[in-house]
Order: sequence, then structure tokens, then C-alpha cells
Amino acid sequence: MDWLQTVIIAIVEGLTEFLPVSSTGHMIITQNLLGIEQGDPFVHAFTFIIQFGAILSVVCLYWKQFFQFDHTPAPEGGSTFARLKHKYRFYWLLFVGVLPAVIIGLLAKKSGLLDWLLDSVEVVAVMLVVGGVFMLFCDRLFNKGTDANQVNERRAFNIGLYQCISVIPGVSRSMATIVGGMTQGLTRKRAAEFSFFLAVPTMAGATLLDLLDLLKEDAVWATSHNICMLILGCVVAFVVALLAMKWFVGFLTKYGFKAFGYYRIVVGGIIIALLLTGHSLAMVD
Repeated sequence: MDWLQTVIIAIVEGLTEFLPVSSTGHMIITQNLLGIEQGDPFVHAFTFIIQFGAILSVVCLYWKQFFQFDHTPAPEGGSTFARLKHKYRFYWLLFVGVLPAVIIGLLAKKSGLLDWLLDSVEVVAVMLVVGGVFMLFCDRLFNKGTDANQVNERRAFNIGLYQCISVIPGVSRSMATIVGGMTQGLTRKRAAEFSFFLAVPTMAGATLLDLLDLLKEDAVWATSHNICMLILGCVVAFVVALLAMKWFVGFLTKYGFKAFGYYRIVVGGIIIALLLTGHSLAMVD
């Protein structure tokens, strides 16, 4: 990977991380278009680590939620644990929501399934189309949320289960969790915001695992060039994601998923057509 490739992939990540179009899928497609070698441990790690750079924009944009505790009196007669849950309710809900992804993610990584999926542009293309078709109808099926419905432990855990589907590249973590929130009676806006919040511990964990894996590998990857590319990728993804996220909440609240569904179908269909006719996605050999 060179500097231009790093910037391009980071921009793609920042633009797509919070859109229901699969940021991982788009990065895999972009890497293929740019002729970047697939299967390289550094490329795999780069894909996840710069996602965490984009996710940090959530903490910046919603800093009040992340650094404000509930100081209202806890219910009388509760245990110490219950009082702590009351005070740190925001973090407790994130913990409950991320549990399913931790279990499924670790199993997928240990089995090698995750690495295989990350190398498969065919899987990305098919899931883009399948997810796109679903998104044409999901507003009609699940848009019954009300502002009275809040995120609680049961809803957080169920949304976490939906998030597990996004281990498949092309599904979109954003789409899975927002739709998951809508099935629990949340409004599109509230479901989208909890999806953003849940991304922080999820991607922090994924980034940590990939860093540990890289440290276990031969340290030949740890050149000053590669480390600088990681830093640059995270910074670019952070800035672009910050701008894209603010736009997305307003667009989703007003228009729903249908436009994203058509986009996914077109992109996935083009890739499938190219692959079936024996064409390579790489623009450079």
C-alpha cells in the first residue's frame, strides 16, 4: 500500500462507516480496484484499525452522552450493583449490547472464517444485493417506533444480536443495528444513534484483537512507513466520518433506507456481472 491508496481507502471508510452500505465491503472492493494484495496480515489489520479511527468521531460528536453520568437518586432498597447500573446506565447498555458481538466475533476469528470472508469480494457483492433488496421494504415493515420507547437492557441485547450478522462483509453493521433497533420499537433517529454508540466498544475490541495479532506476527510489518499509514488512515477516516455522520442522521430520519437499498443493488449487481464475465476488479495489476 502506498500513501494515495491509504488516503483513498480511509476516505471510503469515513464516508461509509455510518451508512447502511457496509464500510468493510466497500474497503474490500476499493482494495481490489486499487490492486492491493489480499490476504496480507497488515491489510487485514489496516481495514479494522482505520474503522476505529472513524468510530472515534462518535465520541467527539456525542461527547455529552459518553461523559455524563446519571446523578438522579437511584431506587431505594437496591443493591450496590443496581446503584452502579443506575449511575452508569449508558455504559451498562453498551456492555449488554456488545456481548453477542464479542462471543460471535471471537468464534469467527478463531475459526478463520473472518479472514476468509475479508478476502471474498464475491461474498461482499452478493450481500450488497441481498441487503439492498431488504432495505427497499424495511421502512414499511419496521417503521413503527415512537419517541416513548427508550433503549433498555432487553432492547440493547437484541440489537447486539442483530449486530452479529454484520460479521459477514457486505451486510453493514450500521444497517443491522439500526434495523435491529427499529424492530425493538425505536424510532429511526434513536436506533441510528444507539447504533453509533454501540460501534465504539465493538470496533475498539476488534481493533485491539487485530493489534495483538499483528504483534504476534513477524515484526517485519512494523516499518515506519506502515505505522505512518495507519496513523494517516485513522485521521482521514475520523474527519470524513464526522462530516458524514451528521448528514446521515438527518437524511435517514427524513427519507429512510430506500435510496441506500437501490445503491447497494446497483453496486453489488455491477460487481457480480464483472465477476461472472471473468473480469478482474483491479484497475492496476
